[in-house]
Amino acid sequence: MNQVFTIPHVTGYVNVLITHRLLLFENLVIGRFSAVNGIAVWTYKAEEMQIEKVEYVNMRPTIAGSVRSVFPLEQTLTLFRSRKSEGDFVARRPSNDTGTRPVSMADVARAAGVSQQTVSRVANGLPNVNEQTRQRVQAAMQELGFRPSYAGRSLRDGRYHSVGLCVNDVTKFGNLTMIDGIASAAREHGCAITLVEMSKSEEFSLAEATRRMAALPVDGIIIGMSRMAPDFETFDPLPGIGTVIVTMYAHPRVTTVDSDHYGCSLLLMDHLFELGHEQIRFIGGPSFSVDEQFRRAGWQDALERKHIKPQAPLEGDWSANSGYEAARYLAEHDRTMTAIYAANDQMANGAIAALRDSGLCVPEDVSVVGVDDSLDDFVAHNELTTVRFDLHQRGREVFEHAVPEAGASDRPVAIRIPGQLIIRHSTAIPRS
Repeated sequence: MNQVFTIPHVTGYVNVLITHRLLLFENLVIGRFSAVNGIAVWTYKAEEMQIEKVEYVNMRPTIAGSVRSVFPLEQTLTLFRSRKSEGDFVARRPSNDTGTRPVSMADVARAAGVSQQTVSRVANGLPNVNEQTRQRVQAAMQELGFRPSYAGRSLRDGRYHSVGLCVNDVTKFGNLTMIDGIASAAREHGCAITLVEMSKSEEFSLAEATRRMAALPVDGIIIGMSRMAPDFETFDPLPGIGTVIVTMYAHPRVTTVDSDHYGCSLLLMDHLFELGHEQIRFIGGPSFSVDEQFRRAGWQDALERKHIKPQAPLEGDWSANSGYEAARYLAEHDRTMTAIYAANDQMANGAIAALRDSGLCVPEDVSVVGVDDSLDDFVAHNELTTVRFDLHQRGREVFEHAVPEAGASDRPVAIRIPGQLIIRHSTAIPRS
């Protein structure tokens, strides 16, 4: 079976790699063409002008030239110049070619001239392989496009090395910080995150979030409950898989972890009380937000403990613009206030701008505080007094309780991580 190809307009050596099982060949060499089971490689040389890419359809070149006795393969291959030399081309499968089987460990073993056990050791990062062999196997893996079988690995060690994270709206700052903290913890444990975003328009259900996550290859489930789920009280976690809800509310059957959104208000209010403030107004986030509800409750309780009647809180949407509008309203209609507590730093920053636009000085006329210490990367010379949360600690607690193998017990607990008061220059003693 002497195969003859005529391909003008190609110079240098051309290496074509086909990851398609060629049953015709079994360790067969014909001239300068060789095939070993599922890997076929051949090399030849032409003396015409150079080109950059050659496309084959069923192994028929689409450039000028003729082909005789072609292989009946139903696939398209594209030759790309490799980095090795100016005359070296390597064929790759197109990304949308789903008809070709994945590269196996056996394919890599044949290409590298080693056993499948050696390929397995290299793929799993085990140490008992000499460096020269490891490099040869890794080069074969890269050349063939080999990917380890995580399904097989999960069967061996009983884990997927991935934790599932479900959030309601990934664009919100609170969810972004939650993802950052959990990602840091997952990275420390050599795990990935499988992220599912629930619909912003549909009702958030813990049961539905769990059902979607349980269908994926994950070792644990984390649900960010930024708003109260209607089935929170009746929710039962699935047996056999760790589940954690990121919320301030405690649950009798599920571990809940969050920063202390109630305690952060007490820190800020105590700071303002120590300075002498009593007329402290509150700009909250959207009323459906669980974080907002606890921060507002802390503000209200702190005032009532001092026998100070709280004024009606104003509602924002976490944005700086909403803080600006609320503070502009207060500046025009409430001259008795001496301080503003905005439920996040973005709204606090907007409030400071509104007060100054209204002719008031911060902190001389009105003190302003916020929550989350998020402005350093966005505001030059940040002067806002705020509360900083340890998001990496929260991420570690969440991860370790969602994945019991990481070290936490299976018993449901409620963990609240206190914040740290950061005093800058947006607060001062009120004017008499």
